[in-house]
Amino acid sequence: MQPVMTVTEIEAFLETDFPQIHTDGRVMKVLAVSTGEIDMSLDPNERHLRPGGTVSGPAMFTLADVACYVAILAHIGPVALAVTTNLTINFLRKPEPETLICRARILKLGKRLAVVEATLFQRDIEEPVAHAVSTFSIPPR
Repeated sequence: MQPVMTVTEIEAFLETDFPQIHTDGRVMKVLAVSTGEIDMSLDPNERHLRPGGTVSGPAMFTLADVACYVAILAHIGPVALAVTTNLTINFLRKPEPETLICRARILKLGKRLAVVEATLFQRDIEEPVAHAVSTFSIPPR
């Protein structure tokens, strides 16, 4: 499945239709779009950290959720009302308080439902810090 939106088009859509992702500043950005997947980053600020010198679980969950949403949009176009119906996340190891990368890969893209997996990592893609699987409801066109 080929993407139908570029990084620039996705960023413009998020700016106009989903500006609340920038509430904490411009900490999330789309890095790449390719066949069936996207990469996003989170540059955590103080709000995203927790005691013990790590990125918080809610910050990682948010990155996974937004990245899965963006992966779907990149492949079906700007559908603002595609919504998360389920997201399960496993926290695998403690992330350092630095940039997180999330690779979201579409497992199934149907007319009404999409299933996407997201892997969060830092410097070493072989050692992910979290893994999520989500299901999205896609509104009828």
